[in-house]
Amino acid sequence: MSTMPDGKPRSAGLDDGLTPDPALPAPSVDEAVREAEERKWTPAKIALWVAISLLGAVAWFMVAIVRGETVNAIWFVFAAVCTYLIGYRFYSKFIERHLLRPNDRRATPAEYKADGKDYVRTDRNVLFGHHFAAIAGAGPLVGPIIAAQMGYLPGTIWIIIGVVLAGAVQDYLVMFFSMRRGGRSLGQMAREELGVIGGTAALVATLLIMVIIVAILALVVVNALAESPWGVFSVGMTIPIALFMGVYLRHLRPGKILEVSLIGFVLLLAAIIGGGAVAGTEWGAALFTLDKVTLAWALIVYGFIAAILPVWLLLAPRDYLSTFMKIGVIAMLALAVIVVRPEITVPAFSEFASRDNGPVFPGALFPFLFVTIACGALSGFHALISSGTTPKLIEKERQSRYIGYGGMLMESFVAIMALVAAISIDRGLYFAMNAPAALTGGTVETAAAWVNSLGLSGVNLSPGLLSETAANVGEESIISRTGGAPTLAVGLAHIMEQFIGGTAMMAFWYHFAIMFEALFILTAVDAGTRVARFMLQDSIGNLVPKFKEHSWRPGAWLCTAVMVGAWGAVLLMGVTDPLGGINTLFPLFGIANQLLAAIALAVCLAIVAKRGSFRYLWIAALPLAFAAVVTITASYQKIFSATPAVGYFANNAAFSKAMAEGKTSFGTAKTVAAMEAVVRNTMIQGWLSVIFVVLSIIVIVTALAATVTSFRNAAKGIPNTDHEDPARASRVFAPAGLIPTAAERELTAQWDKLPAEQRFETARHH
Repeated sequence: MSTMPDGKPRSAGLDDGLTPDPALPAPSVDEAVREAEERKWTPAKIALWVAISLLGAVAWFMVAIVRGETVNAIWFVFAAVCTYLIGYRFYSKFIERHLLRPNDRRATPAEYKADGKDYVRTDRNVLFGHHFAAIAGAGPLVGPIIAAQMGYLPGTIWIIIGVVLAGAVQDYLVMFFSMRRGGRSLGQMAREELGVIGGTAALVATLLIMVIIVAILALVVVNALAESPWGVFSVGMTIPIALFMGVYLRHLRPGKILEVSLIGFVLLLAAIIGGGAVAGTEWGAALFTLDKVTLAWALIVYGFIAAILPVWLLLAPRDYLSTFMKIGVIAMLALAVIVVRPEITVPAFSEFASRDNGPVFPGALFPFLFVTIACGALSGFHALISSGTTPKLIEKERQSRYIGYGGMLMESFVAIMALVAAISIDRGLYFAMNAPAALTGGTVETAAAWVNSLGLSGVNLSPGLLSETAANVGEESIISRTGGAPTLAVGLAHIMEQFIGGTAMMAFWYHFAIMFEALFILTAVDAGTRVARFMLQDSIGNLVPKFKEHSWRPGAWLCTAVMVGAWGAVLLMGVTDPLGGINTLFPLFGIANQLLAAIALAVCLAIVAKRGSFRYLWIAALPLAFAAVVTITASYQKIFSATPAVGYFANNAAFSKAMAEGKTSFGTAKTVAAMEAVVRNTMIQGWLSVIFVVLSIIVIVTALAATVTSFRNAAKGIPNTDHEDPARASRVFAPAGLIPTAAERELTAQWDKLPAEQRFETARHH
């Protein structure tokens, strides 16, 4: 038998001490057969990968090296897709083979903890949809658009290369390690692996950061749906559609994934098309036009209900349903880019790439580009989902590569398409939309004059273009529509109207994109709330063990109420903020999110070391080192910078001084109430930044200490403590990836011969 570099048997599943049920077919493909399939390279297969590599190389050459006046947008699509394919096929397989070594003979928590509520075996494609929908929130849509201020190349490199080496690696490792530990949360894993000090710091940090993240996601949804009856109706209809799909798949037609997918897709299209019709009626406009406060309370109630219902009833099918729209729209946009082939006039590095006073966001390219673009390249929020709902639903261990690594690659593609949409519009228009009203003046004349005063190469913005664009998308004004979402909608409408419908369709595509973004982000709110409940239960469980039983309803209800109350309070503060809320919370969101990624990677580093995989420690250490340097540097600058536009406390001091001098307006604040809000908010942001970075440093230091201890123990022959759940023999089978291999299809056929009741219920352990 062949061996691994660390001396462990290659076919570990054959010597794992697990005894499969002799009355059932095999729970996994034979390792020798799997190895033979993976190592078989036919001439056609070789030619395919050579072609992918060459196309990717040409695309990167055109994007990164060639310096003409324009670059065609198709090269961004080809560079991204080819890099993702190579990263998934080779790098993620390398991690699977040499570091994680999944064993499909071993039962997952969804099998041995099955309770019909939180632990439920879920078809891999449905789960991919749930996971992708849960992780793909505001970040991949907003971050790349804001970062386009620096030019197209820095963001492109970070999104594509960063996801292959950092973001997808984090998601994959966290998901696998959580799955091996019964689906435990990131904070609880840190508590077990890093000890009392590091674990407590991680628990507090993850809970606090989670509250901020979910509140921000909910705030973006509120801003997108406020006063939009079309969006409210269509997004709201996804809830009863998902409930129907959950009941259909669970009780009416178990296992009929394709069937329920087609039904759900048709119903979703009907909800989208019907939303426009309903919004056009007098009664529909009256019923579904909601203000921000009403929407905020509706989201709070929805978040509580979604977090306590069985996961199969609402969360999984709703996220799977929304994935149809998410992936469908992004694929449609990519196809439109290939057909329309828009020319990008934005420079690779803009005038603001070497400065720290950009009008869209302040701060230097390093480190602030890498925290502005979080989701899509590396996101700590993903670690919470990967250690929250998803590991409790996975059927087989090998599926974690497809769902964890593959799901993150799909989100990265969303980020690239958002970037392409942002840089495809007129460059002057981009700055007029994304700069605050204090700079643009709020009118087409003042906005055009301000943009032209920036001295940007090739930019000569006219008031007529601003008015014409607003009229084409059906808006009164597009000036200072900050936050990224409106820019993405204009960019998508600009590309799609050249593909389908012409200028007359721009208003449709614009409002379609706004609704698409709201649906995109809402799915992260419900999953995030459920994960927050798991995190709090695990934390309290260290003192009251009963809370660790996720199926214990009193504990689930209490912890859900506490977490919803926490992020709901922050949401209401943001909704009623005189500066719009998003200005208060979003700057903190990026850094907090990346600090959380550093915490997650630090925990993974400690676990890899305890597993004795020192030869491959660099897989986790490389992204951890980069994330730690970026986030600690960014935190230091936000806390200690003397520049008011960058530093929280410097900004606080500037506004406090202005108020003490009796001024009634200052900077972006046009009223005394707004000035008071800036003083209050910057103080909150500053101290939260201090708390977050201190806790993160504690976690990283204790993780490094645990890694050194594991290395010394291994040198002395002392075994390290293993916190994995005891291995149990699996009694189910499912393919590992999107497309089953020949061996998997053959084994699936054997399982399909079993009676339906036995096939779907055999895994329940009581």
